[in-house]
Amino acid sequence: MPERLYSFNWDLIGNIGAREHLGPHTRVEVYRLMQFCFRDILEKHYGTKQADALFSEAGELAGVHFYNQFLSSKEMDFNAFVMEAQQVLSELGIGILRVEEANLEQGKLVLTVDEDLDCSGLPEMDHEFCAYDEGFLAGVLGSYVKRKFRVKEIDCWCTGARTCRFTAEII
Repeated sequence: MPERLYSFNWDLIGNIGAREHLGPHTRVEVYRLMQFCFRDILEKHYGTKQADALFSEAGELAGVHFYNQFLSSKEMDFNAFVMEAQQVLSELGIGILRVEEANLEQGKLVLTVDEDLDCSGLPEMDHEFCAYDEGFLAGVLGSYVKRKFRVKEIDCWCTGARTCRFTAEII
């Protein structure tokens, strides 16, 4: 295994306060510039399917760390967890989360994310786009229930749905 220089930890985020004049915010275009350049290079080297798998894997890692850093509802019931996740995702400008269906006994959910950071406003395409979000939601949900989730986007802004809709299932 090669040496790793960037195994994720919160120290890599650094001291955001050091941006004394610019602060902690940037524009969506800058985020998407980074995202699409990463996507372009990964797809060029590994193909679309593998690039999507890597984005999903990265999203899941981010979702786990996001849950641990930003959500305090670890011991709360599901409704309290969802309310807190909705608030934090909105405050951070990630998206507007809604739960359309939830059957925790069967381990199945249907979620939507409006104004999604990754794709809201993009032109229509012939495919769903949000592989990173699939992983991110799987990481957040899995961290809450302490089980692994498979999340699949079934509707996307990019396919004309104007919201991103996901199924989530415990595996």
